[in-house]
Amino acid sequence: MASRVVYSTASGRMCPECGAAIAACRCGKPGSGTEAVPEHVTAKLRIEKQGRGGKRVTVIFGLPDNGAFLKELASTLKAACSTGGTVKPGTVELAGDVRERVRPLLEARGMRVKG
Repeated sequence: MASRVVYSTASGRMCPECGAAIAACRCGKPGSGTEAVPEHVTAKLRIEKQGRGGKRVTVIFGLPDNGAFLKELASTLKAACSTGGTVKPGTVELAGDVRERVRPLLEARGMRVKG
């Protein structure tokens, strides 16, 4: 059995696939932000309140983990809903309960919307 480096004091955790530092890994694994955007995207909506000081947040999840796609989508939705928000891997979070405003915007982009 061959040994492999799991952690290096110089660069931290190492990718098990390519052997590079996690920060420099480019092997295309989930979470790397380079996932291809499929032709048909299904977006799922939910409201979260837990752990947010009682504030409601609309979460759009089930999206491909593509940084450029998510950033552009979040920017468009935030402008259309006049609200703040953030991008996390595979999700877009918008401040407030804006499901009814977001649903037609996502459908106009050709996405299937659930929730």
